[in-house]
Amino acid sequence: MPVFHSSRRRFVVRAAVALLAIGSWLTPAWAADASTAPPAIRQALQAAWQQHPSYRATEAQLAAARARLTAAGQPLYNPELELSSDDEGTERTNSAGLNLTLDLSGKRRVRRDAASARVDQVTAEARVRRRDFARQWFAGWADLQTAQQRVRTGERRLALVTRFAELAEKQFTADDISGLERDLALLARDEAEAEQAQLLADQADAEARFRTVGGTSEWIAGTALPTDLLPAPETAVDGVESLPDWQAAQAAATAAEREVTVARRNRIADPTVGAYGGRKEYDVGGLTDNVVGVTLTIPLFVRNSYRAEVVAAQADADVAQADLQRVQLELEADRRRTIDSYAAAFAAWKRWKNSRGTDVDRRANLLEKLWREGELSTADYLLQLKQTLDTQLAGAELEARLWRHYADYLAATGQLERWAGLEGTP
Repeated sequence: MPVFHSSRRRFVVRAAVALLAIGSWLTPAWAADASTAPPAIRQALQAAWQQHPSYRATEAQLAAARARLTAAGQPLYNPELELSSDDEGTERTNSAGLNLTLDLSGKRRVRRDAASARVDQVTAEARVRRRDFARQWFAGWADLQTAQQRVRTGERRLALVTRFAELAEKQFTADDISGLERDLALLARDEAEAEQAQLLADQADAEARFRTVGGTSEWIAGTALPTDLLPAPETAVDGVESLPDWQAAQAAATAAEREVTVARRNRIADPTVGAYGGRKEYDVGGLTDNVVGVTLTIPLFVRNSYRAEVVAAQADADVAQADLQRVQLELEADRRRTIDSYAAAFAAWKRWKNSRGTDVDRRANLLEKLWREGELSTADYLLQLKQTLDTQLAGAELEARLWRHYADYLAATGQLERWAGLEGTP
C-alpha cells in the first residue's frame, strides 16, 4: 500500500482496541478475581508439564538426590571377617576374627547433613524449572492467542479491501473514479494479501513455539485471556528469600559449607579394632591351645594430610556465598523491573481500553459511504481504514505483552506456581 501524508496519522491516536476485550477474549466462567488461572488453563498447563521431558528429568534428579541422602545416612564402614591359618614347623594355628573401623569423628553425620542440603538445593531447582516452564508455556500460549487474533483481523482487512477493489472496478467502469484511484485500490488489495500471508506464517511460528513447551491448542479451545480481570500490580510483601532461585542458591551455599566440615572430618583418622579367636595344635603329644586376641589399627596421615581438600572445599564455599549474594541482587532488581513493567503495561491497557472504541465494520461502512459521495478520496479512505485495522493489530500485541509481563510479575513475586496450579506438584 502506498505511503500517505503523515497528517493522516492522527486517526491512529483515536483508534481503539476495545474489541479485544469482548467476544472470545472474555471467559465468563472464570472467578471474579485473577488469583488463579482459569480452570482450563490450569488443567492444560499441568498436563503439559507432566508430559514434558523436563518433568521426567526433574523427577530423576530429585530421586537421585534423595538416594544420595539415604546413602549418606548409612554407616561408613562394614565389618570385615578375617580367617587365617598358619603352619609353622610343629605348630598349626587356625583363627577367625572380625575387624570394624569406628567412625569416632562423626563423618557419617556431617555427610548426611551435606546430602540433606543438596536435597534442598535440588528441590528448589526443581521449583525453578517448574516455574520457568509455566512462564514459557503461558508466554507461548499468549503469543499464539495474539497471532490467531491478528490473523482474524487480517482476514477482515483482506475482505474489506477486496470488496473495495471490486467497487473501485465498478466505479472506474462507470467513469466515477480515475484509473489511478482504481489502481490504488488494487494495490491495497495486493498488499493486504501479502501481509495476510505473513500473519499466517507468524501464526505457524507461534504454534511451533507453543508445541515445544508441550502446548496443544486443542486443550484450551474456547478459553481466552480474561484481561479485564487482571489485578493491579502490588508491591511484594515477602522478600526474595521466598523465591526458589534464592532458596536454591542458599541451599548450595549451605551444602558447600557442610562440605568443608566433611573435608575437615576426613583429616581425622578412624581406628580399626578387631577381635579374633582360634586354636593352636602341636604335632608333639597332640596338645592344643586356645588363641584369643584383639587388634587396633590407626592410619597415619603422614604422606598425605588431606589439607588440600579442605582448602578446595573452603574455596567452593566462598564461591557459593558470593553466588548467593549475586542471586539476591539480581532477584531484587528483577522484581522491581517486572513490577514496573507490568504496571506500565497495565496502565497502557487501561488507557486503551477506556478510549473511544472503533467498530471496524461500522467505520468501514461510514468510510465507504463518504468515498461514494465523493467526500473522501481513495487515498484517504485506504489510509483511515489501514490505520483502524493496524491499531487493532497493535492492540492485540499490547494485550499479549500485558500477559507476558503479568506472568513475569507473578514469577518475580513468588505467585506463579499457585496461580498456575503447580504449587505442591513435583
